[in-house]
Amino acid sequence: MNVQEIMTSRPVSVGPDEPVSAAARLLSRCNLGAVPVCDAQGRVRGMVTDRDIAMRCVAMGNSPGMKVSEIMSRNIATIEAGESVESAAALMARRQIRRLPVTEKGRLVGMLTLCDLARREDCRMECARALEAVSAQIHRPSP
Repeated sequence: MNVQEIMTSRPVSVGPDEPVSAAARLLSRCNLGAVPVCDAQGRVRGMVTDRDIAMRCVAMGNSPGMKVSEIMSRNIATIEAGESVESAAALMARRQIRRLPVTEKGRLVGMLTLCDLARREDCRMECARALEAVSAQIHRPSP
């Protein structure tokens, strides 16, 4: 099975020069935790999460008018739409990520999440492996 068969198509994105406040409104309006940052050609340049906004903007006392490019995560993993779900799950596990932008010829065409994998009965093993790896670094405080 290919990524394009289970990905969420027509993803929302934000531009790198948009203000952080616009990204925050987009996350809120679409009930998302993260959104890809794409240039004018639709190429993924980064990701911005609600946590990025809280920690890199608000907590630092920065203006919500600052550019998304100033707080986004860079060098993010992407996967081509024609790749296998197994490859995507392995990449998510290796990079310890829950959301993976999907591209075609470098342009954003979808998003693949652990939730997308979990919804498919035939993908649950890949989802379990990826979730285990993503969660491996979580340390719980001793009681």
